[in-house]
Amino acid sequence: MAYLEIQGLQKTYPDGTEAVKGISLSVEEGEFIVLLGPSGCGKTTTLRMLAGLEIPTGGQIVLNDRNLTNLPSSHRDVGFVFQFYALYPHMTVAQNISFPLENMGVSKEDIAKQVSEVADRVGITALMSQYPGPLSGGDQQRVALARAMVRRPMLYLMDEPLGTLDADHRMEMREFIREQQTDTGVTTIYVTHDQEEAMALADRMVVMKEGHICQVGTPSEVYEDPSDPFVAHFVGSPGMNLLDAKLVAENGHLAIMANNIPIIAHLPTIEKLKPGSVTLGIRSEYLIPDAEGPIEGQIVLVEHLGAFVMVYIDTSWGRLVMRAPSAVDYEPGAPIRITYDPQHMKVFT
Repeated sequence: MAYLEIQGLQKTYPDGTEAVKGISLSVEEGEFIVLLGPSGCGKTTTLRMLAGLEIPTGGQIVLNDRNLTNLPSSHRDVGFVFQFYALYPHMTVAQNISFPLENMGVSKEDIAKQVSEVADRVGITALMSQYPGPLSGGDQQRVALARAMVRRPMLYLMDEPLGTLDADHRMEMREFIREQQTDTGVTTIYVTHDQEEAMALADRMVVMKEGHICQVGTPSEVYEDPSDPFVAHFVGSPGMNLLDAKLVAENGHLAIMANNIPIIAHLPTIEKLKPGSVTLGIRSEYLIPDAEGPIEGQIVLVEHLGAFVMVYIDTSWGRLVMRAPSAVDYEPGAPIRITYDPQHMKVFT
């Protein structure tokens, strides 16, 4: 059995709302797992059930062969980091960090040692006598992380801990969290709606939608081989270009047509594939300017993003987004023809 087993986990509220609809997931010891999805997909509810802050209405949670499903949070040995820090304003940084240990009845000598060690690890030793209020958002989140880490729990649970930080602090804390998790080796479940954050942090991503798991995989697996159009569009910045197409029978074989243009792509291995409507997907980096290309359009917008630009093109297929080197000059309003890399054209049936 895996270190953490989530088996058929469900949460239905008294008003009938089904927040989580029977999800299952196996997590190995030391993994950094990111639950990714839009608001309302059930990721935070799942995290709260793991923490014991919500009681499941079905399924099981097993951590290191111990069934936690109906145990109170105080008996689960997990460290929880909230989005809004949840620090005690009337306590100093040192007192905030030591509070969980005091509740556990740890001796003063051991508390002092463990608090000192974790404060040094997260780089807040100089702040120990201060109160949380005047601290920056980044420093407050470091204190919250230190408080979760000081107990040396079996599992870290993090609910969008970077959601309230500005861009610079988010980047800094993202690197810090991954570094700390690598150093400690504690299994971590992290919730976010930010796909860039998920891809930067995760060993494996769990993409959720409407209480279900859509796909589980490494960041590269989910990005390069999404399971369905939702995952394809949600993961990536920008999301995958999606367009309507048809499978048509020609001379006993199936061909793909989009807007009466034949498409070269690798069909998925599905038994009894029949003619009908499909969705094609292509990442922006696999669209290529080509004077003889099959797709004709007009540039409507160019976003300059340093080493590359995002070129938005209106075509007979709909609006497509192409990633291109910034050395090439693209002008809004100009005509353009493009082609695509058929090795990276996805077919969703």
